[in-house]
Formats: sequence, structure tokens, C-alpha cells
Amino acid sequence: MTVVRALARPLLSMIFVVQGANSIRNPEPLVPKAQPVTDRLVPMVKKVAPPQLGDRIPETTVNLVRLNGAVQVLGGLALATGKGRRLGAAVLATTLVPVTVAGHPFWQVKDKETRAVQRIQFMKNLGLLGGLLLAAVDTEGQPGLAWRASHGAKAAKRETKRGAKAAKREAKQFAHEAKQAAKLAKAELHIG
Repeated sequence: MTVVRALARPLLSMIFVVQGANSIRNPEPLVPKAQPVTDRLVPMVKKVAPPQLGDRIPETTVNLVRLNGAVQVLGGLALATGKGRRLGAAVLATTLVPVTVAGHPFWQVKDKETRAVQRIQFMKNLGLLGGLLLAAVDTEGQPGLAWRASHGAKAAKRETKRGAKAAKREAKQFAHEAKQAAKLAKAELHIG
């Protein structure tokens, strides 16, 4: 891991760990902003999720805020420590979308100053989202699993072709040698 990655991951994840822990300990101040989003999102998720998962989604906004906080702490720790860093970054990116929509709806604010502050916070979260997306696809200069699989398949195909060509050459050589042996045997029959 490079020095930049060793510094960047904990810095990027710090806000999620701290805010996630705050959400777990004290969710009530976040409930009024989260309520409109959870009221729309939860029924939709329950509708598309498998029953064994949908039945486990908390009903109350307080518990949903706590759950989101726990997910942010776990994702942040995964990103910061490098253990499950890509999954952690992807999970954090996923949690950031509803948090941003619920927490900073600048388009609904009438007061110009407050709207400007909320717009800045919204854009800050978009910047964090961009960083998380980059972290989610960062393979540290090593080929990712999809690249390895596709290139492994190409290499296998290439080696199969090489093997087939070699087998064809050997079969031709064997046929040539068999033909020569047959001519030699025929010549010996005529002599003898």
C-alpha cells in the first residue's frame, strides 16, 4: 500500500465512523430529516427485497437511523483498516445517497443563506461520494477479479490454440514418419 492510500483511506472514512457512532448513540436529532426519506424508501425496499431480508428491516425511523449509523461505522472501519476496503467504500457510498438527500435538501429551503449552506453540504457529500466510488474500484495497481477472469479466459484460449497447432504439427510429423516407414517396409518386401 502506498503512503497516499495509507493516509487517504482513514481520512475519507473518519467522518463516517464518527457520524455513524453519533447516530447510534443519539439518533433522535436526525429523525425529523430522515423520516420523509425512510417513509418512501422502506416500503420500496421491502417490496423488492427477499422476504427473509425485508422482514428484518426496522420499522421505526429511530432504528433505521441507528442501523445506518452501524453500517457507516463498519464500512468506515473496513475502509480505514484496508480489510474489506472496497466493499466498505461501496457500502458507504450506498448509505451516503439517502443521507445526503434527507440531510441537505437545499432545493426546499426558502432562506437564501440557509439554502447556500445546505447546497455546500450537499456538494461536499457529492465530493465524498466521488472519493468513495474511487476507493471502491481501487485495486492498488493490481488487476481486479473481473480483469483477471477475462484475461485468464483469453490466456486459456490462446494456450488451447497453441496446443491444437502443436498437436496438428505432431500429427503431420507422425503421419509423415508412418508414410516413410510404410515405403521402407514396401521396399524391403520387394527386395526380399
